[in-house]
Amino acid sequence: MAYQIEGEARPGRWLVSCDHASNRVPDWVGGGSLGIGPHDMARHIAWDVGAAGLARALARRLDCPAILSDFSRLVIDPNRGEADPTLVMQLYDGTIIPANRHIPRHAVDERLDRLYHPYHAAYARLAARQTDTVIVAIHSFTPSLKGRPPRPWHVGVLHSHLDDRLSRPLIARLEWEADLCIGDNEPYAGHLPGDAIDRHALAIGRHNALIELRNDLIATEAAQDHWAARLAPILTAALHEAEG
Repeated sequence: MAYQIEGEARPGRWLVSCDHASNRVPDWVGGGSLGIGPHDMARHIAWDVGAAGLARALARRLDCPAILSDFSRLVIDPNRGEADPTLVMQLYDGTIIPANRHIPRHAVDERLDRLYHPYHAAYARLAARQTDTVIVAIHSFTPSLKGRPPRPWHVGVLHSHLDDRLSRPLIARLEWEADLCIGDNEPYAGHLPGDAIDRHALAIGRHNALIELRNDLIATEAAQDHWAARLAPILTAALHEAEG
């Protein structure tokens, strides 16, 4: 299966997505291996550590559906456009991905057809269930990349210059939290043509926000529940301000 959906019947207008929810490699891809060891497959290079649990918990708090990928970002990245050169990563944070080094076009097409396209088709269907859907994408980031300085942010909010109606009040409200260091388009820039937000929110004009949590803060189920409880009212208030 390319994805999991939770709470499809929930009535809330939000849709929580988690593009990098899993580090699973399907059996039909290299017999279930990309040629790297369990340690690397458990790292942030293969998935967004802790993000799936946070996405599920947040969707429960917002009484809305959640869609989660069910394949590793190293197999094919659903948060990249189909023409993006990093769609199938060959090197990530110092780790070479052997199964991707010389991948032929037909193998990329198979991953697109069996994983990427079904995920986005289900995403689009869920997003279209209401006319006023609001998308919040949940991601996580590692405290530091190899050889790089520590990242100071607890939470990052990524947004595009094409539509920051929700992100701006969200950032402002998070900055009111005295114990948090908030990244505005950190640790990454927020606009990536062809990515999931571009495809399912910007192209349609839907309110959207992409939230990045530092993954050491959401390593346990209790921590994920804590952050879901913290974020849900902030998101609700930010949306009210965006539409006020």
